[in-house]
Amino acid sequence: MKILLHSLPRRSWLTARRPLSHLTMATDPTIMSVTSSAQGMNMFQAVNDAMKIALETDPTAIVFGEDVAFGGVFRCSQGLQERFGKDRVFNTPISENGIAGFAIGYAATGGTAIGEIQFADYIYPAMDQLVNEMAKFRYRSGNQWQAGGATLRMPAGAVGHGGHYHSQSPEAYLAHTAGLTVVMPSSPKAAKGLLLASIRSKDPVIFLEPKALYRSAVESVPLGDYEVELGKARILREGSDVTLVGWGAQIQRLQKACDLAKEMDGIDCELIDLQTIVPWDAEAVEQSVLKTGKLVVSHEAPITCGFGAEVVAELQERCFWALEAPIKRVCGFDTPFPLVFEKYYLPDETRNLEAIREVVRSSR
Repeated sequence: MKILLHSLPRRSWLTARRPLSHLTMATDPTIMSVTSSAQGMNMFQAVNDAMKIALETDPTAIVFGEDVAFGGVFRCSQGLQERFGKDRVFNTPISENGIAGFAIGYAATGGTAIGEIQFADYIYPAMDQLVNEMAKFRYRSGNQWQAGGATLRMPAGAVGHGGHYHSQSPEAYLAHTAGLTVVMPSSPKAAKGLLLASIRSKDPVIFLEPKALYRSAVESVPLGDYEVELGKARILREGSDVTLVGWGAQIQRLQKACDLAKEMDGIDCELIDLQTIVPWDAEAVEQSVLKTGKLVVSHEAPITCGFGAEVVAELQERCFWALEAPIKRVCGFDTPFPLVFEKYYLPDETRNLEAIREVVRSSR
């Protein structure tokens, strides 16, 4: 199936949608350094720019994966081999286990490994390398060696027609592994800064890129070298009535739910993008919930043991006496990801609006 996808027209995978201009912030406290000049980019361009800067600034950095030499399925590495050469940007066999193992080995020698898993759905053959090698390399050696220079990028989440093998969101599986940092951006500006921070992190990073946003999310992105701090959430919208928490492409749906809640019911929502799944910014969410007294957590992955369950468990411990209503989760269903029923599976703005209304009613 993966090989057949290469023959599909690029636009058949991603249809253009409206720009995410509402996600652009004048100032972002999570950005550690930034230049004054900027340019409109979509997410795949921002990812490409981040890898270009990493290759320019770090002579040990290499980019590798299935078909990355010509740009990859989503063209995120387009033009990099022509610029940096075949020794630094190159294809690998169709072996996720091999890609992960090579990243660990190269990082262990002191290099910066930027590997691509063509779809996050195919990370599972590499789980032994990730869980038993990459995550434990430093711990088992008593800090004598480590694989902190390894970053694995992978397109994740729904795309409109990916079916059950090209639509999954595996962040909860990965978050359960101590030793891995797990990141999922929701906009081009965040994607570039988070990817550069991930590549330069002293810990191995799994970088999940919402494939539905590669071309549909567009905003002004700084052209220079900057990082977005890992482990810090971003408050996209301030509010006083209820806190909404999400990450990745789900932020787009939550923004629409916030708009509807305000327009139809006068409910003022505060929207938080976690950005980093592990380590996640529990303090930022806590401060918001102490203010609003209500919380809705939403993600694409199935609800049972999804990462939203961790957020709920932590927040009820931190904010139990401040909660005015039971916390709600709005997530994917506990089924394989359906093809023709995708629009019913995804936790859209309508389902989130109902959850917002329910927690507000329960508090009265």
